[in-house]
Amino acid sequence: MRTPVTIIGAGLGGLTLARVLHVHGIPATVYEAEASPMARSQGGMLDIHDYNGQLAVRAADLMDEFHGLVLEGRQAMRFLDREGTVLFEKADDGTGGRPEVQRGELRQMLLDSLPAGTVRWGHKVSGTRALGEGRHEVTFADGSTVVTNLLVGADGAWSRVRPLLSTAVPEYTGLSFVETYLYDADTRHPAAAKAVGGGSMMAHAPGRAIHAHRESGDTLHTYVLLPRPRDWFTAIDFTDAAAAAARIAREFDGWAPELTALITDGDTPLVLRPHYALPIEHRWDRLPGVTLVGDAAHLTAPNGEGANLAMLDGAELGKALAAHPDDVETALAEYERTMFPRSAEVAAEGVGSDELMFGDDAPHGLVRVFSEFIGKDRAQRRPAG
Repeated sequence: MRTPVTIIGAGLGGLTLARVLHVHGIPATVYEAEASPMARSQGGMLDIHDYNGQLAVRAADLMDEFHGLVLEGRQAMRFLDREGTVLFEKADDGTGGRPEVQRGELRQMLLDSLPAGTVRWGHKVSGTRALGEGRHEVTFADGSTVVTNLLVGADGAWSRVRPLLSTAVPEYTGLSFVETYLYDADTRHPAAAKAVGGGSMMAHAPGRAIHAHRESGDTLHTYVLLPRPRDWFTAIDFTDAAAAAARIAREFDGWAPELTALITDGDTPLVLRPHYALPIEHRWDRLPGVTLVGDAAHLTAPNGEGANLAMLDGAELGKALAAHPDDVETALAEYERTMFPRSAEVAAEGVGSDELMFGDDAPHGLVRVFSEFIGKDRAQRRPAG
């Protein structure tokens, strides 16, 4: 294939695509808005599934490196009620298909696997436009431009490439997360650490929930889930760390102190993460020379699949381009033909889950549903496409 691939966005999807292309000898350049790989925190842990994310890692020929990142024991999980009573628990016996890794380490693994200079840092896209015959121009914030015959938008929820293909704009899902970290938890926050256990913990009640993960070492990462309007959060001054923590904690009055400590004892200021989504059946007509991967293509409410799908998108697109080196349009059509239904199916699975997560029967309905599925072979229930 002689056409270089221009990828916008050095997230997991874009980097997986670049790596799979490199494995097949296809040149690619990735343009990333961030100034460097360490410009910001890359978030918490990811469970990389054997039916999608790991398939992408295998296509990238990085399974040995991936196994070196896995945090042993972190597939353990438990559900608690508001009193801190364990309602359901599953130990990590080493047989699960969703090993946990740190997002930042996974991204660095992909970066390290690419030739030097593949990623051009500090290139924030300000606009894109079609030039005809499959050619597109990308303009960056500094005024520079690049023209390409094959453009891939891997630039996330607010993609600057998506408008070339679609008028869809992400809409607020009605749910926001509020995050913080507790460091040296076993010694400084022992009650909270005991409640979380060795992996992940979920505590739900009508209209609210607290999730926490044990990350590398004895760091706890708290996710507070609140289905509230955006203006409810706007009224909270998150620049006042103590006041913000107190306000969020009031939503959990009467909960066990070891659970509310996951909010009030945070060692970092609370960070608000409102969640947005594209329409479930989001798709576009084939336009020569451009396509999308990951959240740029199919942003959904949080469901544990986003990173996995982005990586699988990148891998499948890379393989399609390698299989059709002299026919880019056939490759793009082949990729989109399987990507559209795959992502729509995953998005549809989350519809109606609010009642389980936050309805009057929470957490018991959620525990019943989850316990029915735990241990089943997800690969058989949802082929990877």
